[in-house]
Amino acid sequence: MSLPTPPFCQLLPSPAPLPLPATRLVSAHFDTAQLRPEDFPDSGITPVRGVAKRQAEYLAGRLCAREALHQLCGQALVPGRDEDGVPLWPAGTVGSITHGAGRAAAMVALARDWRGLGIDLEKHLSTERAARLAGEILTPAELQRAAGLDPEAFARRVTLTFSLKESLFKALYPLVLTRFYFHEAELLAVDGATARLRLLLDLHADWPRGSELDGRFVEFDGYLLSVVAV
Repeated sequence: MSLPTPPFCQLLPSPAPLPLPATRLVSAHFDTAQLRPEDFPDSGITPVRGVAKRQAEYLAGRLCAREALHQLCGQALVPGRDEDGVPLWPAGTVGSITHGAGRAAAMVALARDWRGLGIDLEKHLSTERAARLAGEILTPAELQRAAGLDPEAFARRVTLTFSLKESLFKALYPLVLTRFYFHEAELLAVDGATARLRLLLDLHADWPRGSELDGRFVEFDGYLLSVVAV
């Protein structure tokens, strides 16, 4: 049975199976207009500063994480956060949180099964916005590979590339504590619901320049959810 949540946030069934063993994925829909001041203390979660939208996103993400951890280890645990806002997961666990456009999700696993997880949820970009942002997100090689796509397919490729690179960062940053940016990784290939990414910098002894990592993704209701696990 799922843990109770405030009225502004409704837990949802997983959007689709992501073939990633030994993990738990929980997603939710939330309505910022229904957020109440008492929702944080009633949920046992420390409030975060910011406008109502920021507070709703944060709380919805933590509620997803709490439910995922409850499913994983039977305890209603909530990750803290460091001074940079990076989630601090309970000992022996790893995870990732994402939120935006009225949706939130969290994925968790035991640290003995995965070293790091990264997930990202995005609304599909419009063709106009994708064309405007492509140069910031895609490397020259990625732009060249996408050059023959029609505008709709190009927008989907930009959305997918953005999301996968966000997930890649979330999976690796807590392990390497070094920031890297969109042009320092590239999407090599997409095959069905899986993707292959390559690092374009020496990030760590375990992940030097040229390291390749797998990603997974699912599309639903105008959203795209991507996952990178290491």
